[in-house]
Amino acid sequence: MSSPIIAVLAGGTSPEREVSLGSGRAVAQAMACSHLTRLFTVDHDALPEGLDPARHVVFSTLHGVFGEDGGMQRLLDAGGFSYGGCDAKASDLCFDKWRTRLSVSAMGVPVAPGRHFLAAGKPTAAALATELGQQVVLKPNRQGSSVGLQIVSSQVGLEIALGGIRAGDWVAERRILGREITVGLLRGRAMGIVEVVPKSGVYDYSSKYTKGLTEYLAPARLSDEMATRVRATAETAFAACGCRDYARIDFMISQEGELYLLEINTLPGMKDTSLLPMSARCVGLDFVALCRELVAPAVERFQPAAARP
Repeated sequence: MSSPIIAVLAGGTSPEREVSLGSGRAVAQAMACSHLTRLFTVDHDALPEGLDPARHVVFSTLHGVFGEDGGMQRLLDAGGFSYGGCDAKASDLCFDKWRTRLSVSAMGVPVAPGRHFLAAGKPTAAALATELGQQVVLKPNRQGSSVGLQIVSSQVGLEIALGGIRAGDWVAERRILGREITVGLLRGRAMGIVEVVPKSGVYDYSSKYTKGLTEYLAPARLSDEMATRVRATAETAFAACGCRDYARIDFMISQEGELYLLEINTLPGMKDTSLLPMSARCVGLDFVALCRELVAPAVERFQPAAARP
């Protein structure tokens, strides 16, 4: 059997293009330690030229729309490619924050009280404050990397935030005050737990991608009981959404010690300093070893040219 070439996809057309390009460069360099590797830059919502399902196993680092929402995955499926990460169905589900909430809560995973609405039928600030309280998180239902995230703490703030919403579908959630944590999963098993401590108090786009604005505790300082609960809940959520290979799942631990799922990231940031690699280092996997393990299931699924009908 011939060994495949790992085709790393980076770039894309979403607002997270620059983040993806950084992830792609880092992953391609790490993959090259164990596989023949080629980096493909994606500039359109289409498969890049030169991909061959008989020679390439695809590892995508595309973020946001078309990258994480199942768009690229559907094209890869149609083209007969073996690729790492969640399939099109699970990608589409996990990119939709509201559907993710419904799927995981049906399996007993706790989520903050919230509601889904379209811009054309958005609630009034008074109605939202009555339902969820005045501390509310507003976020686009289908977007990544905290793009469009707004946190308000008064009814006046809600009125201003809602007034700026003119298109799309949105999720409003009661804000959970406490500790934000994240855990990476590899083949459905939880790795290390990382605590995220933004200096601003809000882990928004700026806090994620501006050096020095956030502190990370890896591993998080949790009791054995809480750590066990976080890992078990993450594995339940992974399975509930039909994920495969790997993901990163974010949670809040409230001031009362209750655990709430925030979201599931099926194609998380993949620079050496990103959260998934931090989680992996907690269990002894450096960045090169992590990349090798992340693509391993796709390599196992690969059918070389000689084995194809």
